[in-house]
Amino acid sequence: MTLNGLIYTFPKELKLLIGAFVIVLSIGFFTGLMFVGETSSIKPNGIEEQYLGNEADEDATVMKFKKSEKEMLTLVHNHILSMSIIFFLLGLIVCVTELGKKLKLILIVEPFVSVILTFGGLYFLWKGVLWMKYIVMLSGTLMTVCFAFAVAVILVQLCAKKNKS
Repeated sequence: MTLNGLIYTFPKELKLLIGAFVIVLSIGFFTGLMFVGETSSIKPNGIEEQYLGNEADEDATVMKFKKSEKEMLTLVHNHILSMSIIFFLLGLIVCVTELGKKLKLILIVEPFVSVILTFGGLYFLWKGVLWMKYIVMLSGTLMTVCFAFAVAVILVQLCAKKNKS
């Protein structure tokens, strides 16, 4: 198997492997976002309520309690480790796409910054730094946009013909 460096030149078997991986990874990633939508309504106050609880709100339809330190450390630990692996593997694949160097660099580096800001931000929010909920929303959005764009580029280039110049 000879690799010429760009994804559209890869053998069919390797393209199928990468395509299957990226599709299954995307299903997992976007299912996680659906979970976030269900638990926090994807709003700053919903994020705050999810981690700090809503015990003071007598009109709350669902009672939520402040997460314990063990729960927060587990959440931060698990997400930073797993998302690092996800974005490392996705970044490796982006490296062999035909994109400009600056765009590649953004798609490769930005998600790691967003992972730290998103999950570190949740921890600081839990510690009482309430404005971090806006950082969490912004970084989570940037992470998602980078993920979706990288996946789209990969899938489009996987479908490109080998004889592309």
